[in-house]
Amino acid sequence: MNESDDHMIAGVSVPDTPLVGRAIEYARQRCEPYLFNHVVRSWLFAARIGQIQNIEHDSEVVAVGTLLHDITLNEHFAGPRRFEVEAADLARSFVREGGFDERRAQLIWDSVALNSTPSIGLYKEAEVAICTAGICLDVVGLQYSVIPAAEIAGIVGEFPRLQMKGRMTRCFCRIAEVSPETTYDNFARDFGERFVPGYKAPSSVDFVMNTPFEE
Repeated sequence: MNESDDHMIAGVSVPDTPLVGRAIEYARQRCEPYLFNHVVRSWLFAARIGQIQNIEHDSEVVAVGTLLHDITLNEHFAGPRRFEVEAADLARSFVREGGFDERRAQLIWDSVALNSTPSIGLYKEAEVAICTAGICLDVVGLQYSVIPAAEIAGIVGEFPRLQMKGRMTRCFCRIAEVSPETTYDNFARDFGERFVPGYKAPSSVDFVMNTPFEE
């Protein structure tokens, strides 16, 4: 890929390839408007973080990984696995069909599956780390100061948040209600414990203490 393959979206230079175009349309089909805007902002934030920090990376992988990271996040999700894993499988199939080799396809899987686990994602390959950074900036403000405020305002102005905090909270609560077993070891547990009546996650301490081995 070279500079002629790039174009500008909300003031950010990003790759303009057939697969990225298809990923945009796939995300648009699978995501509600607020969520589509979120994945695009995540992509643009990720791209700028990579550019500002001069991180060598595959910009097409970052584009597709961020655009498809939430294609299973909705109020109808019913498992059976974590929504990130379900989305990762779909995203990997998408890029395999689009011609990605197995190395790049696996980077897509990791970028999607680890998007809500920055304690791991930020320390993996550059593409996974950049995807994670862009997504976490948009959701929780991680590394907010890395990108100039005027650039962030321009991106949000073109792709507004549309009450994302409340809408995303409803999705996480729905997952905690209908698929609680997918939330016990991750961030969604916090939403269950705070907002979902009757939600109770098992303790990791109990798992360790009840392991069926004699000491």
